[in-house]
Amino acid sequence: MIAQQWIRRLGIMTEDRHKLALMVPVFLLCGIAEMLNYNGFMTLFNQRFGSVYLPYIYVAEAVVLPLEAWFMTWLAGRMTKPGLMRTMFSLMIGIVAFNAIVLLGLRAAGIDFRFYYPFLFLTSNFVVRQQTILLWSLAVDLCPTQQAKRLMPFFVAAATLGGVVAGVITQVASPLLGPDIVYVLGPLFLLAALYNYRKAIADYLVPLALRSAGGLDSQQMTLSSMDYFKRTLKSPFLLGVLGMMTIMPALYFLMEFVFLNTAHAAYPNEADFGKMFGVVTTVLFALAFLLQLVSGRLMAWLGASGMLAGISAVYVLAFAAAWSLIGSPAAMLAVSGGYMLTYLLIYYSAEPSYQLFYKMLPLQQRDGFRYVAQGVATFAGILLGAGLQFLHTGFGWGFAELAALGLAGAGAMFVLAWVVRQLYMKELVRSLQTASFSEDKELAESYKEFFRNSRTMGAVLAMLGNGGEEAREVALNLLGRSKDSRYMPEILARIDDESPRVKIAALKALDLSGAGLEEMAKVASLLEDPEPDVRLEVVRKLALMKHMPSQAFFFLRMKLLDRSPMVVAEAVKAMYLLESAQSYEACYEVIERILKEGGESSIHVCRVVAELRLDRFALEVKELLEDSHPAVRAAVTACLGALKRTEVVPGLLAKLPAADQELHRVTVQALIEMGDGVVEILKGALPDAAPKSWSACATALAKLLPDEEVRGWLAEQGADKLADHAQSALLSEAYTVLGRADLAELAALRQRDLERTIHEGVWAILERLTDEQVVAAVKKALADEDEEIRSGGLEVLAEGIGGVRKLSQRLAASWQTDAERSASLTAEAAAAAVELSAESSDDWWREMAGEWRRGEEGMAMKEEQGALGRLNKVVFLKKVPFFADLSLEELGLIAGAATEMTFADGSYLLHRGEKNPAMYVVIEGNVELTSVSAAGWEGTLGVLGAGEVCGATSALDESPSSVTGQAFFGDVRVLALQREDVTRLVRLYPEIGIGLLRASLARIRLLEEMMMKIDS
Repeated sequence: MIAQQWIRRLGIMTEDRHKLALMVPVFLLCGIAEMLNYNGFMTLFNQRFGSVYLPYIYVAEAVVLPLEAWFMTWLAGRMTKPGLMRTMFSLMIGIVAFNAIVLLGLRAAGIDFRFYYPFLFLTSNFVVRQQTILLWSLAVDLCPTQQAKRLMPFFVAAATLGGVVAGVITQVASPLLGPDIVYVLGPLFLLAALYNYRKAIADYLVPLALRSAGGLDSQQMTLSSMDYFKRTLKSPFLLGVLGMMTIMPALYFLMEFVFLNTAHAAYPNEADFGKMFGVVTTVLFALAFLLQLVSGRLMAWLGASGMLAGISAVYVLAFAAAWSLIGSPAAMLAVSGGYMLTYLLIYYSAEPSYQLFYKMLPLQQRDGFRYVAQGVATFAGILLGAGLQFLHTGFGWGFAELAALGLAGAGAMFVLAWVVRQLYMKELVRSLQTASFSEDKELAESYKEFFRNSRTMGAVLAMLGNGGEEAREVALNLLGRSKDSRYMPEILARIDDESPRVKIAALKALDLSGAGLEEMAKVASLLEDPEPDVRLEVVRKLALMKHMPSQAFFFLRMKLLDRSPMVVAEAVKAMYLLESAQSYEACYEVIERILKEGGESSIHVCRVVAELRLDRFALEVKELLEDSHPAVRAAVTACLGALKRTEVVPGLLAKLPAADQELHRVTVQALIEMGDGVVEILKGALPDAAPKSWSACATALAKLLPDEEVRGWLAEQGADKLADHAQSALLSEAYTVLGRADLAELAALRQRDLERTIHEGVWAILERLTDEQVVAAVKKALADEDEEIRSGGLEVLAEGIGGVRKLSQRLAASWQTDAERSASLTAEAAAAAVELSAESSDDWWREMAGEWRRGEEGMAMKEEQGALGRLNKVVFLKKVPFFADLSLEELGLIAGAATEMTFADGSYLLHRGEKNPAMYVVIEGNVELTSVSAAGWEGTLGVLGAGEVCGATSALDESPSSVTGQAFFGDVRVLALQREDVTRLVRLYPEIGIGLLRASLARIRLLEEMMMKIDS
């Protein structure tokens, strides 16, 4: 229980746990390995080869870097991402293991081969550099954006904690065993991380690497690296950023050089040097761990440009301390402190700030500019740092002089940081003036830091006064984010804007928590605005003025009778939030009245009851479960879920087989919201539940059960359900063998429906055990037209994603068809399969089996009492072009909503110029469509027969009918669909809307042909 509480406090969600369990040990073990390798090779190089040669080794590294980048690009172009990840990790283990074996061999033979240590330095630094890139790349690839925000702090904490552990190990092992043994321990920790690393790739990255046909995105940017470089040089802002990215690492390398040489002089003994390096590492990564706790707040407070100016100031102080104290007893303390500060700030604070600068650029070009800048800055920074170090080794400069030069460089960097800050402000203003409102959300984080800048805020006010509608909306959004009361008059002036969008933006930007009566009256003047969205926002604002409850109550009470149900519901919620006896009484009275009336108004009130958790109205809400309005039933279900009324669960599950998509989705969410109290009910219902109910139960249980039970019991239930479903797959072939092609077609449709429904529950189980991103990638691969890509998806399932091989493999099997199964099906076996389906929990199978039995008795597809039954309606609707592409379940919903009607010969279905409440599908008979021209003559447009539709357009948009429809040469039987049912079905099932569009286009073509005949 305590562990669960801590998990909730830390913001860890269910889908995060498996990734954390896999990746945190990887970051911890690799963090230990990285710093053991680093401590080992730095100690060995500085003690056995000489720290004075660092400039030369850095120059060599700068020369190698372009070759390294080319090699990595070449390798990435020839391997899949998972293959590249595995290869690179194996390569890193191989390099450090080779070096470890060489060191052990030299130690055993008592040989000190001095010129081996530059090779050790370069190869080990390659591993340290690539390991960092590899781990963060893997973490970013595995986690969707929102999940990355939650998990990255844990990964960073694990890596920094690994550094602390490595520092402690170095302190103990280096004096006792030597730095070569410290290095040898590194590959052991990498090997310890290998299992989790490879499993993370297999569970997450392999499925995500399933690419769509055609491979690369056709929309890739066309700019080359040279184009990005030229554009960087032409932009003062980007050039300034590049300068910062170059100077900062150069100064860090200079501080590192001074530190290592000072330490070498203070600790000439190799064991003492290694121990000292271990202490510095421990303190360094402990500080890094602490820095993560405040870095987010610092970034939010200072902003990206302010952060870099602050880092530059710390560099100045660090070099100033080193310059003033070199030669004194405190020199070692000063340079080691400076080394730790510069290391921490460049890698843990400066890098994120640089990335934020590139948010100014178009999304498609950001990475190009980033990579070019990082490549140039790394190369130039290392060369510049090596050149500064060479002043000591080549020209004999003392460390005090180097520190003084570093101080001057840090001062210049501080000036450059200030210039970059001013350029950044200009870029923000420029991007603000050209950005659309949709882009504003992404740039908002960057805008925070100039809210205190009068010049930039002046640009915002200029946009507010002179800009277009979008510009005014963006400006109001930013003024609201600034939370500065000085801008209240400007914002208030805009609530009278002619644009409803700007009015709403102004209302949202207002902070009325401490406003007076004048401001309240100004806002309340919009309570009668013709736009309901404006009135809605006014009500929300008035609800926040709790410091003036009586005045707020006065205005809000007026909206309890608003013509918009949405505004009424918001007014009810606002009254409740005033928290007075009078407001509670008025609130309860309105809720009770609306719930008693039912209908559309109750939809919004149910949402308010759910949001405010008003359990006192649970009984009234439950009564609306039988409301005739489908949207009301959906809102009521959601409300009961929020109120955790578990007693309604059996009833909700019973309604699911006939539920549409929206009600099914809402029911699943309601079951999840009910929490642990519903688990036992769902577990009891799951084994024998109908397919849609089973899918809902499985999806909810996948969210509610602990990992062990999902992996065990629930996964087993999913596997059993897939096995049962495989048996029903025979029914389409069975009806074909039995000579019932009509039922065979329906059975094939039902099989596809069931497959989709059951798979939905199974995917939910796998999603809980793996990742939403992984499941989406596999599903996309399985639906791809390319056979090779589908095979890749099936292979991933066959390997067992989520660690539940049986379930995953049965899911893979259900995607594969057995072409030979119908050939071996005898008539007796087919009849037995149909008889068995009559006992199924699925009502469609039972109904088809009943129809087959009636057919055996000579009553196949007979109409009962002159009316079509549900199955007959579905068979008929399937032949109507409007509905030809729908599933059996969707056809069943239409059949359930349709009413059979008969129009006598000569009677009217449609009247020209009048609204008709329904669309009609002709079952039998003929309907003549006529219209009147502008000249006043009446003509026939056409005659509709069985399977054709009339009145659809008028029913959808409530416009007067443009034609008259009359029963022609006999009675006409139709299926009538009321307007409300049509619009809801179109919203839920786009295929129906496409069918209506096709019919409308056909009608237009008919009219065009008639016009051509008239002209001729």
